[in-house]
Amino acid sequence: MRAFANNTSRRLGFEGAVRPPSSAVPATRSRMEVGRTPVREAIQRLQYDGFVVVSARRGTFVSKIDINDLTAVYEARARIESWATRLAAERLREFERQEARQLIDELKQTIGPMALEDILALDRRVHRFIYKVAKNSFLFDTLDHYHNLSLRILYVAMKRFPALVPRLEDVLHDQVLMLEAVCRGDADEAEKIAMAHVMSFESEVRKVI
Repeated sequence: MRAFANNTSRRLGFEGAVRPPSSAVPATRSRMEVGRTPVREAIQRLQYDGFVVVSARRGTFVSKIDINDLTAVYEARARIESWATRLAAERLREFERQEARQLIDELKQTIGPMALEDILALDRRVHRFIYKVAKNSFLFDTLDHYHNLSLRILYVAMKRFPALVPRLEDVLHDQVLMLEAVCRGDADEAEKIAMAHVMSFESEVRKVI
C-alpha cells in the first residue's frame, strides 16, 4: 500500500495531475482512497524530489514547474547517466544480459502510435535497468532523482510545446543501440550513446525556451 501511494503520488506530481499551487495531500488521498500514513510517507519522498513544497502554516503544495530548469537537469544527467551506462557495460552479469536481450526484443517489437505517457514509461524502464546494473546504490538514487525531475518538467513542456515530443522510432533506436552496446560489454560505445541520447533532448529544449 505504501509503495502504491508513493508511485501514484509521484505520478500526480510529474504528470501534472495535481497542478501548482494545489494542495498535494488532499488531492492524493482523494485519488487513491487511502489513509494518512502512506500518503504522508509518499509526500516526504516527493518533497525530497522537489515535487512539493511543505509549509508549516499553509500545508503541502505541488511545486511550480519551470521549463528553464530542464536544461540544467539534462546537463547533470548527461554526465552522470553516461558514466552509469559505462559501469553497466563493465559490470553486467549473464542473467542481466539475458534480461537486457529480452528488453531489446520487446523494444524491437514495439510499434506506434503510442501515447506520450507510454513513451515516457518505456524510456523510464530502460533507464532504470541501466541504473540497476551499474551496481552503485548512491548513483542509482542520484540518477533516479534527476530522472524524476526531468520527466516531470518534460511532461509539462511537451504538452506546451508538442514539437518536443520525441518520435517513437528515435527513442527505440537509441535505446536498442545502448542496450546492445551494454550487452557486448562495449563501455566506450555505451557511454557515447547514452551521452548523445540525453543531450539530444537537451538540445531540442534549448530551441524552444
